[in-house]
Amino acid sequence: MKQTRAIKKIIHSKPTIEGAGVHLNRVFGFHETHLFDPFLLLDDFRSDDPSRYLAGFPWHPHRGIETITYVIDGSVEHGDSMGNKGVISAGDTQWMTAGSGIVHQEMPQGDPAGRMGGFQLWANLPKTHKMMDPRYRDIKRDQVPEVTLENGVTVRIICGAIGKHHGPVKDIVIEPEYLDVTVPAGKEFVHDTRRGHTVLAYVIGGTGEFDKEKNATIRNGSLCLYEDGDQCVISAEKEQVRFLLISGKPINEPVAWYGPIVMNTEEELETAFEEYRNGTFLKHQKQ
Repeated sequence: MKQTRAIKKIIHSKPTIEGAGVHLNRVFGFHETHLFDPFLLLDDFRSDDPSRYLAGFPWHPHRGIETITYVIDGSVEHGDSMGNKGVISAGDTQWMTAGSGIVHQEMPQGDPAGRMGGFQLWANLPKTHKMMDPRYRDIKRDQVPEVTLENGVTVRIICGAIGKHHGPVKDIVIEPEYLDVTVPAGKEFVHDTRRGHTVLAYVIGGTGEFDKEKNATIRNGSLCLYEDGDQCVISAEKEQVRFLLISGKPINEPVAWYGPIVMNTEEELETAFEEYRNGTFLKHQKQ
């Protein structure tokens, strides 16, 4: 018999300012690495006020992690030290593996009504992959399967699988799953999860019940972290609920983190910032 995951912790996102002055809500970050391994940070940058996001995230370095940016409203102009540049729009995802080091910028642009919406997730890399060659994936909306289940639940599969349908992002070290799920009122979503993997759900619309045993109802802007188990069961009672369901294999290694760089030791951090200062940070060749 499958064991349904119980909720371990509920977190409500909190306002903060990042980049050149972007107002966003941080769901989790620096002080919670032990809870969310292999994930480091989740930011929610939804806004309908351009003055709160147009300053963006000018050129800055990353090493030792992956950044995953998922846009649901507006667009983000981006460029990096590998020569990549372009725009990701509503429904698109940017999956960037910083590896040994990359310098990039992300500049949000609202839609015609001034709305900007999206989420950035940071995933850690194990010691064996922290200095891997950087790689960059630009996943367009039409590359992402959208599956409608028999009960009307819809799932956009960025990474992972629903039945025979698989997301376009593969070959990721932490074996992640990243689903955008909408459950209509009065319906239920049951999803198998891998034993031992960290599983979390972040609500981005409406209200849902994420643990029937605890009668745990979670609203827009809040996250639940699950205990271990074989499946998640999420239901929508009086209204539709939309959430991001994210999972990954824990790394279980020391974390040394300062700003945009995450390594295993303080010495590795010092080396990274010294290289950034003296111009030897980038190990890759521009494409």
